[in-house]
Amino acid sequence: MRNRITELFKIKYPVIQAGMVWCSGWRLASAVANNGGLGILGAGSMYPEILKENILKTKAATNKPFGVNVPLLYPNVDKIMEIIKDEEIKIVITSAGNPKQWTSYLKDLGVTVVHVVSATRFAEKCEAAGVDAIVAEGFEAGGHNGRDETTTMTLIPAVRRATSLPLIAAGGIGSGESMLAAFALGAEGVQIGSLFAASEESSAHVNFKQKVASISEGDTMLSLKKLTPVRLIRNSFYNRVAEAELRCATVEELKDILGRGRAKRGIFEGDMEEGELEIGQVSATINYIKPVKEIMKDLMESYNQALTRITNSGTL
Repeated sequence: MRNRITELFKIKYPVIQAGMVWCSGWRLASAVANNGGLGILGAGSMYPEILKENILKTKAATNKPFGVNVPLLYPNVDKIMEIIKDEEIKIVITSAGNPKQWTSYLKDLGVTVVHVVSATRFAEKCEAAGVDAIVAEGFEAGGHNGRDETTTMTLIPAVRRATSLPLIAAGGIGSGESMLAAFALGAEGVQIGSLFAASEESSAHVNFKQKVASISEGDTMLSLKKLTPVRLIRNSFYNRVAEAELRCATVEELKDILGRGRAKRGIFEGDMEEGELEIGQVSATINYIKPVKEIMKDLMESYNQALTRITNSGTL
């Protein structure tokens, strides 16, 4: 498969692995890269020295393209950008911030820059900032999310009309069928998180992976909108947040409930009750823990089967 996304990243398939906190280490990034997609290291959960270690290990494990995701609201961004420069990273996906902040700096280094947006107005700012491609992420996605709660099916065609840049769809994509649907809406690539979060190579704790493989529809909810909206699996921690939000708790009280290291406690350390368990709605369709090689194979086979089925169905 060849299109603007595969050409931009020099990859076989237009599949980008999301840079998920506590899931996206070197094993996952290199496995996705070695199987035809774009592997991404999630800098959001890495101190600068840990990021450098993961970059070096990824380079040793693959000779295929990979990139780094940098949430711009996180601390140590300056140091992370220094490492990206020193290690000659060629692909960076920025998120959770203004694309103007670092795009020119990265472009001057010869980096391909992608920015994640949750609304059309942000996509227009990306084009003005000079990014090379856009990830448009719908409300179904896990982790940090948009305040507008715009679904992927609504967001992708709206962003497609607003910009001519290469467009990557994210949020609720976990199969070849949903990948094909995203392309029908105007996307040229897909960013996939939840499916890879539950893979064998994910750096998440096995408790978290098993939890993802066991949940059903309605088991994730968008929460903490007074702080930064995030989609969470329902558990004891979520219930306390929901109760506080129901009685209109202040921002300060919500910050106290959240505390520090809550996502690490859940996703990386395996505390399924008191941890912050970030995952997308599509997790309701995931009932297995598989290696990336099988995930990519299943994804592309189901995509081609869906395309053939629709092509052979004729026109209305």
